[in-house]
Amino acid sequence: MATGPPVTVSVIVVTFNSVRHLDGLLESLRASAFDGRLRLVVVDNASTDGTLDRMRELHPATDAVPTRLIEMGRNAGYAAGMNAGIVAAADSDFFLLLNPDVRLRPTAVQNLVDEARSTGAGIVVPKLLAADGSLRLSLRREPTVLRVWGEALLGGRRAGRYPPLGEMEMRRPVYAAAAEPDWATGAAMLISRDCSSTVGCWDESFFLYSEETDFALRARDRGFRLRFTPAAEAVHFEGDSHQSPALYSLLVRNRVKLYRARHNATSAAVFRVGLLLGLALRLTDPTRRAAAWALLGRTGAVAGPTP
Repeated sequence: MATGPPVTVSVIVVTFNSVRHLDGLLESLRASAFDGRLRLVVVDNASTDGTLDRMRELHPATDAVPTRLIEMGRNAGYAAGMNAGIVAAADSDFFLLLNPDVRLRPTAVQNLVDEARSTGAGIVVPKLLAADGSLRLSLRREPTVLRVWGEALLGGRRAGRYPPLGEMEMRRPVYAAAAEPDWATGAAMLISRDCSSTVGCWDESFFLYSEETDFALRARDRGFRLRFTPAAEAVHFEGDSHQSPALYSLLVRNRVKLYRARHNATSAAVFRVGLLLGLALRLTDPTRRAAAWALLGRTGAVAGPTP
């Protein structure tokens, strides 16, 4: 590793009614074997479950990881929380964006930083595991018309076995070695200061979902690579977007919003029809049925999602 001043990594966590996750998150940070400086910035989106009170109680135990609390005063959304955290930690060398329900393995931070420094990547993501140790399929390909139609007709998991036909990387051998996917789920994401300042703020209009896709693709547009390293591991106790009709509806609508922002109107219309077809073929699922109605403009935005 190159000599010089210690590397500073600011871990930025956006919370919304996340009290049940705080103890485990802080424990994993304190156990990190990192030879630089580690700081924590918690940005709270007006939690009502005692999240802030618990953070204040835990604060004396986090001296090894200096902690700053930022209260947004409202549920401003995930991207807005991340932007506030990055501004507060602007002098950091790297920003490690974490969901509150992520637990880092002890060497995860060090391995992420080493990968970024050795490859020059602007974004580095770890291997994500489920609580039982099984692999979470977190790598993604850029959204395309062919892929959304492939997923509609074959299903996302089957289509994901064939790169031209699916957005989700389903080929498990890919996760055994370093790779450069188009994007990855944003539960754990290390971003260099250079990448962050060049790409700019996270798009707060997404509120929740697709904001990490938007940032990763904009970073690629500006010449920054995204690297996946299996040497860094983290456990993710995922949320309920695929079980909650309101959250899944928002996810689907934001997929269309993202695609529309990067393509012409005709291509965006064909993409939307493909997404609708996939939902229509699965209307027996109430979550998919709600998302189809939402895509047709029959429901409003969800209130109070959990990042």
